[in-house]
Amino acid sequence: MKTLNLGTRVVLITSLSIIFSVCLILFIAYGRLLHDFEEVLTERQALQANSIASRVNEELSIRLSSLGAFASTLTDGQNLLPMAQLQFSMGRQPGLERLFQGDLLIFDSYGVAIAENRFVPNRIGTSYADRPHFKRAMAIDEPLVSRPIIGRRTGLPLLSFLAPIRSDDGDLLGLAGGTINLTQRGILPDDLDPETGTLLKVLDTGHFIQVDALQPGAPAPDLPPPGEDILVDAALSGVHTGVVTDRSGKRWVYATQHLDRLGWLFLSAAPYAKATQPAQAWFQNFLWASVAVMVPLLFFSYLLTRAATHSLSSMSEKIHEMTTGNALNRRLSVTGTTETRNLARAFNAMMNERENLDTLKSQFVSNVSHELRTPLTSINGSLKLLNSGATGQLPDKATYLIKVALRNGEHLQALITDLLDFDKAISGKLSINTTTTQIGDAIQKACEGNQTMATQYGVHLAHEHTEHLTACADPERLRQILNNFISNAIKYSPRDGLIVVKAEANPTGHVRITVSDQGEGVPEHFVPNLFQRFAQAEIGSSRAKSGTGLGLAICKELAELMQGDVGYFYDNGTHFWLDLPKNNSPERKPS
Repeated sequence: MKTLNLGTRVVLITSLSIIFSVCLILFIAYGRLLHDFEEVLTERQALQANSIASRVNEELSIRLSSLGAFASTLTDGQNLLPMAQLQFSMGRQPGLERLFQGDLLIFDSYGVAIAENRFVPNRIGTSYADRPHFKRAMAIDEPLVSRPIIGRRTGLPLLSFLAPIRSDDGDLLGLAGGTINLTQRGILPDDLDPETGTLLKVLDTGHFIQVDALQPGAPAPDLPPPGEDILVDAALSGVHTGVVTDRSGKRWVYATQHLDRLGWLFLSAAPYAKATQPAQAWFQNFLWASVAVMVPLLFFSYLLTRAATHSLSSMSEKIHEMTTGNALNRRLSVTGTTETRNLARAFNAMMNERENLDTLKSQFVSNVSHELRTPLTSINGSLKLLNSGATGQLPDKATYLIKVALRNGEHLQALITDLLDFDKAISGKLSINTTTTQIGDAIQKACEGNQTMATQYGVHLAHEHTEHLTACADPERLRQILNNFISNAIKYSPRDGLIVVKAEANPTGHVRITVSDQGEGVPEHFVPNLFQRFAQAEIGSSRAKSGTGLGLAICKELAELMQGDVGYFYDNGTHFWLDLPKNNSPERKPS
């Protein structure tokens, strides 16, 4: 798997950190928004329940205050007014009749009904003294209202209001009373209907009936059994606010308010979606705002990261060029961060040391080559004399051994010549004498000179006839390059293989000489190092038969000195080419 570079890694780490942070913030923000909207919705339900309870309590207070004022008019200070005056007084109370649905009564001091403004069979003369609220009314000195009761004569759910009638001395003379039929919803506000989607219920905790569901002529509806209505169960549990889930899976936010006077519980509930919908709307807006902030933040992080790692990338490219030999004399710029500058200084120091070692090695090789060249020339000259018979006829075995020694001596001398030529080339001391050269003649002589070697290796060497094709070159150095190309082709061609040397003019004003063989070619990984010094593609194998690894490097140096270039490609065989200018131009051909 391909390894990511440092810049890409830093960009990915930075980007993922930003994205993770934004997602975490969004997650926390959504949770807080949902919690806040849930609290707001709960408060709204509590306010609604409290508002209805307050309005009912206010209605009760108005009726009690009015009934108390009416009771104070039913005595002359010592006794109740005569019956006729009581009836007359009751008939002149339209306001009270409206408040109590036209149902007013007067009781004596024993709780017996003695007067009424609306006839109800068998009600006059009935004693109500056994009712708990009557007992409390007789004992206190202020109006009161009972909790919901079932009318003794009507059988209807009622609220009974009582106000004591007392003499100036504080003696109880009787009671003024009024009733409200709950089936006519007289005490509940007319605009009790809640907003769309919400629920409002009034629960009587004494009789366990749903007050807001009372209908005229219908029995009082009992509360649902436990477990059937989760909202009613939650309201009766004593927990004033909360979130519950009903049997269908729908969630509700509820709040309750208790009215002690009546023992009623006001329940207000709204779907949980009323909290999530605005939270989701806010979250969506926040999400887009976060994305709008995150995108430029990621972009600027990318730019900053690239700027921080650009020097390292540039440094890596320069180091690669130096190690491949394309920029051996270059140095890294000591710029950027402290770590980058320290790395550049360390690498430059290493390159200086490398150059010093290269110089020392080149001097050593040059000195050794010069010291070996003179005695080797003498040895080869003596061997040639012996081989030519100048000292007389030698035995066959001695002649064979002399030929072997001469062949190896000449090979050794060729190696030393390569070392000395390359040393001159890199030091700029290699002399080149360019002139107009017949390319066809140069190719023919190179092929003739290497024919013996081709025969020895069992390959065929041929060249295409090229007439009237000239180039600006040094004949000796051109021959040296061609000998190197052809000898390599011979060594690395299969037996009975064909080697072809040809030349042609190209549109760029150069002549290209190509040496083609049927070998396997150079390994792909080695191609970038092919023309570097001391480089061999098959070191340690049976194919790396001999040589210093300087041949192609010398060819490259010689070609460049002649304003040309060398190269390689593989196309159904190995092809080495040499480009030379047609004219003696001072401009070097671009490679």
